[in-house]
Amino acid sequence: MDKMWAGRFQKNLDSAADDFNSSIRFDSRMYWQDIQGSMAHAAMLGAQGIISQADADAIIAGLEGIRADLDSGALAFDMAAEDIHMFVEAELTKRIGDVGKRLHTARSRNDQVALDIRLYLRDETNGLIGQLKELLCALADKAEAHKSAIMPGYTHMQRAQPVTFGHHLMAYAMMFARDISRMKDALKRMNESPLGCCALAGTTYKTDRMAVARALGFDGIALNSLDGVADRDFGVELLAAYALTMTHLSRFSEEIVLWASWEFKFVELDDAYATGSSIMPQKKNPDMAELVRGKTGRVYGDLMALLTVLKGLPLAYNKDMQEDKEALFDAIDTLKMCLNVFTPMIATMQALEGNMRRAASNGFINATDCADYLVKKGMPFRSAYKITGQLVAECIEKHTTLEELPLDAYRAHSELFDEDLYDAIRLETCVAKRISEGGTGLASVEKQIAFIRSII
Repeated sequence: MDKMWAGRFQKNLDSAADDFNSSIRFDSRMYWQDIQGSMAHAAMLGAQGIISQADADAIIAGLEGIRADLDSGALAFDMAAEDIHMFVEAELTKRIGDVGKRLHTARSRNDQVALDIRLYLRDETNGLIGQLKELLCALADKAEAHKSAIMPGYTHMQRAQPVTFGHHLMAYAMMFARDISRMKDALKRMNESPLGCCALAGTTYKTDRMAVARALGFDGIALNSLDGVADRDFGVELLAAYALTMTHLSRFSEEIVLWASWEFKFVELDDAYATGSSIMPQKKNPDMAELVRGKTGRVYGDLMALLTVLKGLPLAYNKDMQEDKEALFDAIDTLKMCLNVFTPMIATMQALEGNMRRAASNGFINATDCADYLVKKGMPFRSAYKITGQLVAECIEKHTTLEELPLDAYRAHSELFDEDLYDAIRLETCVAKRISEGGTGLASVEKQIAFIRSII
């Protein structure tokens, strides 16, 4: 295929260099956005009288035909094309003749690719937001079903205080809700049309950039033509949001791996989301969670790759920026793939409430409530803390628990202890008394679930 830019050159590009330079093998996935942008551009050229309305109509009809044929598979991508932009323009010219050559009036591939990647990222990110909302729905349903199920909460991987399984699930729901918010914020800043910036300095034609922006669903236009074609900060910002989402998926996956182990056995994964061993017939491995945890590193790498590409580039466009796409596409594909598996894994996961409750009975996770009991009877917290610590040490020495320790043993430490202590340190009481907003108390968990449902 002849290069659109070949007029200046006396010889053909070396075949290895041509292959190295080409991006059609990965940017072809943006064909829909490329054609969408070209149709809006052609409509503007016709409306402004830059080309005739008849030519604009012919171009738009030709582009519609190309898109339909690519959608159906009737037209295959030509891997000899340099990129998706040149492929579409060459195919258009093949179909409608020299009129197709008018399409590129008042634009450059620089603003064209900047437009395509924004349109593509907007479409894909909205899809990811939809997937995250499906995950939030699964979490809200699971939390509703287990909003009163008591389990040990941990710090430093040591049993700390009693919480409910619903409350624990809602912690991740809040993280994913913020991920959605971050993506939406990034989309707002990205939603400016670069088309019309041309190569770097604008154009001599009297274009209507705002008309194109409106037609393509943008809120406005890039106000500086150099910036419009030369920056990919929107890509970095979205990659950072994707990476944070993967962080949250990875942390959740780690907990699922722990919970599904025989050491915890808090949950049972559905057979559809676990695998076995080739040699150990008893094994049920949480491979989906482990793979999500492992794939997180890929998205981190994609973020660092784009930051590294951009860090030394002078204005305006440089060919280095072709490297933005594979990093962005890989991150999108990875996150999409992980959410496709993670959400149904959570939805089908069985919570083993009895095992959670038994684990919560050990580890003295009601010790803070024992100290609070003394504080509410007038003792300074630090004194109450010290006495409770001594009681825990005594329980460990006698191989018993705070619930089973006789009242006489308590009263040997303080006369403030009475029979009502045992109700105060019951796990159900410990959870129910957490009445502060955002805590593990039932009313708070129900409020959290209601909030999550309100944003999906």
